[in-house]
Amino acid sequence: MAYLFDSFDGWKKYCIEHKFSLAKTVTEYEFDQKGRNENEVIEGLMRAWAVMKDAVRSGLEEDMTSRSGMINNGAKKVYRYPKAVLSIEFQRLISRALAAKEVNSCMGRVVAAPTAGASGIMPGVLFTLQEIHHIDDEKIIEAMMVAAGIAIIIEQKASIAGAVGGCQAETGTAAAMGAGAIVYCLDGNIDQVFNAVAITIQCMLGLVCDPVAGLVEIPCVVRNASAAAIANSSAQIALADVSSVIPVDEVIEAMGEIGASMETRYKETALGGLAATKTGQAIAKRVLIRDIEVLPDELSS
Repeated sequence: MAYLFDSFDGWKKYCIEHKFSLAKTVTEYEFDQKGRNENEVIEGLMRAWAVMKDAVRSGLEEDMTSRSGMINNGAKKVYRYPKAVLSIEFQRLISRALAAKEVNSCMGRVVAAPTAGASGIMPGVLFTLQEIHHIDDEKIIEAMMVAAGIAIIIEQKASIAGAVGGCQAETGTAAAMGAGAIVYCLDGNIDQVFNAVAITIQCMLGLVCDPVAGLVEIPCVVRNASAAAIANSSAQIALADVSSVIPVDEVIEAMGEIGASMETRYKETALGGLAATKTGQAIAKRVLIRDIEVLPDELSS
């Protein structure tokens, strides 16, 4: 019987008891639960990785203007800006996370990792990590398996959906997946991988989901960029063996408790936060009017 990913503590104990790597437990789970052998899992993740990289490239090379007009080639502007705040690598990280998420907002092809609303984080993190550290695709795929295991536990103990737990559940989970993947790729041990997850979630607890006009554009796109940055900072801290103090399972339980107590207007309903501002409401009205005007033409075509 494969490990069913009900806790990080249990995952670690299972790995030690069976002398499995974190990635190996995920392939075993896939076979046990879905009948997919290791080669099938790897092939599927290779296709997903190709889509992630293509989304980054598309977002930086093609026109990314959303129907609402709120997204207007921001990733390219950041990527091409001549002055880096920290380093060119940091600038590229942010740009790539923006790029992949803009592709989603403009109805392009992305990988939900773990959701479409957080689809820029893992591509931005992994693309930049591979470029800087020359990590081969095989290691990246293993890291994606580890990230999947992280997401399964968070989904069971809290949530990965903005409509259930706010944006902490979506971008928070994606950032935790990214942080764990970074540490794994840089040869961190199990404790360091899980510590990166805990630190990341600690930094994102309470983040609300308040999409303007109900569209997964603003503030979703820029939150993908900030979450990618948090993933990297958490990985750096965890690799240095700085403790999260609160164990990762308890951090995820806190995340679930916060999500459960969060008011409905802050959970993807577009009734609170930025969506409820004067400008947010004006944009929502404009988008609604535009959709009503376009609808007859679409029905007649």
